[in-house]
Amino acid sequence: MNRNTNKKVRNPYISDILLIPPDHYTPQTIQKVALLKRDKVERPVIFIGSGTCGMIAGAEQTLIKIQQYLIDHQLKADIVEVGCIGLCQFEPIVDIQLPGKNRISFKNISSDKVYPLLDAIFNNTVDTEDVIGQFESPHLVPWEGVEYIGHLPFFRKQKRLVMQNCGIINPASIEEYLARGGYKAYAKAIQNYTAAEICEIIEESGLRGRGGGGFLTGKKWKIARQAESDQKFLICNADESDPGAFMDRALIEGDPHKLIEGIAIAAYAIGASQAFVYIRSEYNKAIQTLKNAIASAKELGLIGSNVLDSSVNFYLNIKIGSGAFVCGEETALINNMEGKRGTPEPKPPYPAVQGLYSHPTVVNNVETLANVPLIIQNGPLWFANIGTPSSHGTKVFAVTGKVEYNGWVEVEMGLTFREVIYDICGGMKDFKDFKAMQIGGPSGACLGKACLDLSVDYESLKQEGAMMGSGGLVVMDESTCMVDIARFFMNFLQHESCGKCIPCREGTRRMWEILESITQKPTEGQEHQSLERFKGVLMLEELAAVVAETSLCGLGKTAPNPVLSTLKYFRDEYEEHIFERKCRANVCSGLRTFYIHTDKCTGCTICYRKCPTSAIIGTQLNPHFIVQDKCIGCGICYEVCKFDAISVH
Repeated sequence: MNRNTNKKVRNPYISDILLIPPDHYTPQTIQKVALLKRDKVERPVIFIGSGTCGMIAGAEQTLIKIQQYLIDHQLKADIVEVGCIGLCQFEPIVDIQLPGKNRISFKNISSDKVYPLLDAIFNNTVDTEDVIGQFESPHLVPWEGVEYIGHLPFFRKQKRLVMQNCGIINPASIEEYLARGGYKAYAKAIQNYTAAEICEIIEESGLRGRGGGGFLTGKKWKIARQAESDQKFLICNADESDPGAFMDRALIEGDPHKLIEGIAIAAYAIGASQAFVYIRSEYNKAIQTLKNAIASAKELGLIGSNVLDSSVNFYLNIKIGSGAFVCGEETALINNMEGKRGTPEPKPPYPAVQGLYSHPTVVNNVETLANVPLIIQNGPLWFANIGTPSSHGTKVFAVTGKVEYNGWVEVEMGLTFREVIYDICGGMKDFKDFKAMQIGGPSGACLGKACLDLSVDYESLKQEGAMMGSGGLVVMDESTCMVDIARFFMNFLQHESCGKCIPCREGTRRMWEILESITQKPTEGQEHQSLERFKGVLMLEELAAVVAETSLCGLGKTAPNPVLSTLKYFRDEYEEHIFERKCRANVCSGLRTFYIHTDKCTGCTICYRKCPTSAIIGTQLNPHFIVQDKCIGCGICYEVCKFDAISVH
């Protein structure tokens, strides 16, 4: 795109909103901004959460029903599809804003609830059963008796900076993003600062990478900027291959332009004209949202040549990843982008010096880059004053598992995990006891109850042998077997190992085999193997040390963490599995023992017919028995018994 084309597509509104302070806006711009921010609306607006979680919950059917309602009642209203606000389990979420009134939010609005909801709201009545709350606005009239969303426990302790627009704005509208201050930081960066000054600002802010060990972002940028090369690259890692993590996807679906703006500033800072978003192929919704946002930014001259007449060239493309967990490691990611097998490379040289096609390359994840516009707009000291002395800013978590409210949250660094789990996410589901939390992805750590009061910061987690990772937080209760959890993650890691280095390839497999053996009963003729099984557990710690010290990349070096952390906090469960051949949570099927209570058994034979190993004997209308040597602990008999005659120990 040439300079004249840039001028042609840019309209007066864009120039006003980007280049002029708000107190100097023209009356026309003020009016348009107010409408785009919905400080006032001229007709009803119906918002529907259409992120991936919303669509899975039935938002598409809800949307069709809303459209049909408007046709049936001959009503004119705007329908706006928004991303996820964080309360994933309340999807489909529908918000409604009537002229002059606050925007009000409703949960679990399936298609059958649409007509009653709209009938009530258009008659100024609120169905309190499904209401979440109302948004506070100084310009609009509140709904009586409806709590403000910001006062709800889920939102009260959050500090939403990266997430501030998610679930609020239309991700398909670049004008809405601009109305809320979008791309001002980019304009400010390329017109008022040199690339070196931007790197200095980011380093002064103390922003650390949100995708792994927390390396200083500004320092990484400086290394790339100072490297001699005729071409440099910026890569946004949106692969997000950790099970239980979905923050990057939700952020792209809810506020794609914030990510694009962060990428644009980062590319300018390191001297790169080419940038890429590396994203996993399963994220269809996020990919399409990002494509549309890039097209909108190109149309307004924010991507292309001579951006905002600044002589800055910036081009952004999407690269679909291969779906391998190891490609989250930056050198493996770069190999995959070059069309090679996604395997890690020894470091140094680091990608910031020699990366994509042997050129200096910076790889940052989505959340890291989404923080950049906020820092440029508000200043490094503003960001540095949020959080703890060593961990500045906020952290986004995808909280899943046995909590009352699953979803994604953003909290200030320094908040405790107890506050995240109990105050924000409503505590443990079904009044069960907290047992553990898994943080840092598959190669993260499982932390016990003693770590609940640990603060959210890099150093605190590092001291416990854990890491922040991308932000997946899986909460477990007393019904979880920690040996089984360690086995699950080791199985995942040994499958996802690229196989390039022996310690990771063979070490993770052997660790999984040991865990597999202690979750099974000894077979016939091997009843006295407790000592061998105990030796296996002792070997786990030795193996872990070797794998961690000698593996090539970060995946291998951190792969032992699930085992080491569960041994640290839940060693008694390992001992039970080894010596007592017992799983207290009754999760490990290989250790479960099922009994038939003869006084309750009616001899209906359903368990006899369903048993896959013919371990149940008996005749019709007479009590049955289980042959323990044949039983594999599958639990099918327990599930199909209608008379509560079978128990598990």
